[in-house]
Amino acid sequence: MSGDGFSPVPRHDTLVVVERRDTTDRASRAEVPGESAYPFLFLLLEADRPLAGGMRIALHDVTEAAIGRGEARSIARHAGSVVIRVPDRRMSHDHARIVRGAAGRFTIIDDGSANGTRINGGPIVSSVIEDGDVLELGQTLFIYREIAGAPRRFAGDCDTTQLDELLPGMATLDPPHAAQLERLARIAPEPAPLLLLGEPGTGKELLAAAVHALSGRTGPFVAVHCRAIPPALAESHLFGHVKGALAGAVRDEMGQVRAAHHGTLFVDEIGDLPPSSQVALLRVLQEGAVLPVGGARPAKVDVRVVASSRQPLDELVAAGRVRRDLHARLSGFTHVIPPLRERRVDIGILLAALLRGPRVRVPEGLRFRGAAARALVAYDWPNNVRELERCITASIALAEEGVIRVEDLPAMVAATPSRRWAASAIAAAASASALAPSPIFADDVRDGAELRRELEARLKETRGNVSEVARGMGKARHQVQRWLRRFAIDPRAYRDGT
Repeated sequence: MSGDGFSPVPRHDTLVVVERRDTTDRASRAEVPGESAYPFLFLLLEADRPLAGGMRIALHDVTEAAIGRGEARSIARHAGSVVIRVPDRRMSHDHARIVRGAAGRFTIIDDGSANGTRINGGPIVSSVIEDGDVLELGQTLFIYREIAGAPRRFAGDCDTTQLDELLPGMATLDPPHAAQLERLARIAPEPAPLLLLGEPGTGKELLAAAVHALSGRTGPFVAVHCRAIPPALAESHLFGHVKGALAGAVRDEMGQVRAAHHGTLFVDEIGDLPPSSQVALLRVLQEGAVLPVGGARPAKVDVRVVASSRQPLDELVAAGRVRRDLHARLSGFTHVIPPLRERRVDIGILLAALLRGPRVRVPEGLRFRGAAARALVAYDWPNNVRELERCITASIALAEEGVIRVEDLPAMVAATPSRRWAASAIAAAASASALAPSPIFADDVRDGAELRRELEARLKETRGNVSEVARGMGKARHQVQRWLRRFAIDPRAYRDGT
């Protein structure tokens, strides 16, 4: 993958770079919000072409980005401007522009498109865009992000097709996550144990299998799911037993550790492993030896251990669920897999990967209605990629003629945009049409002077942290952002504590 650009590939579903020049603009880069934050536009999903995946467009050198319909995905850059084309039949040829204004802030302007432009579900004519805003042009959804700590080699444009050769679990459009996965790939050939941290459903086993594939080890990949093993059978299951050592042990069994000889042993949810089994696993890590239950002599074993946990191991040590010496052995290199709600920029590539996978039967010409695509992007996916897969599998089964409508989605997913974006959608619509907000949101229509004082006080207290302000006020982050724009308050002015 190249962080600075990519080569043209003449496929209809491939991003084609029309022109790529070094357009470094030191003056505009100085206006990027935050000391090391970079602005990006991510194409999340083309509703009519979900298999096309996502795309990352760098905006840190851009003064104006024009978006419109084209024959294929393409990016053309010249002297601080960029033209983005998407083969969306509901997008106008000249649909909208994103223009850099004062202090590096961007405004999106609808260019009189036939089907309009939306921010967070609400129609707009012109609006300042904030970190996390979801833009909808035709039936294509984008998200605007300001990402701190983006490594320069991952701060350029990138399309799904550039990630096709990566192993499952290793593909991401998110620059900081890409940098962490690169570090993981570099350490994969080493024999040292690894620890993968992440919520359930984030794909820890998939990533462990990728580590094994990159390691070059000649043995098999063996996964042990600690939560699925009865505690009384854990040692026998992992380390084997000799004939007669247990009730029903009619023959010798090598166990999962020796089954992974010369390969990789993935120990999922290490905190659920019984203490006695943790001692035996420690011997494997320290001595490269395993003692079967009932055995007299240990057997040598060459195995690389990759463990996983949904909680940090120091917390499990404090709770008495993981031995401190085992923690010390396992935590030499730790990789944290972010939950799906924190890597929303990857929803397109994850969806495309699921649709191309063996467990989902995809009808020809599968597509989403706009409301269904909007719901997929708005939902937080508390059970992560596993939940996304279940949702898509069920929705395809319910879809008629290969079209997924919002009513085909699970109720929680379908209802999310109306809950998540209602206030911001009304504010956007009011700005566009000069209409007052609906009285159903009367709680949000407050005395202006009082609201401004509270916002300023909370910004000072949190040093300009908009998310903390939103939590403290019990409001959605986007609603607080709308208020800040209403009062022309820049939260960055509070970040130095003044």
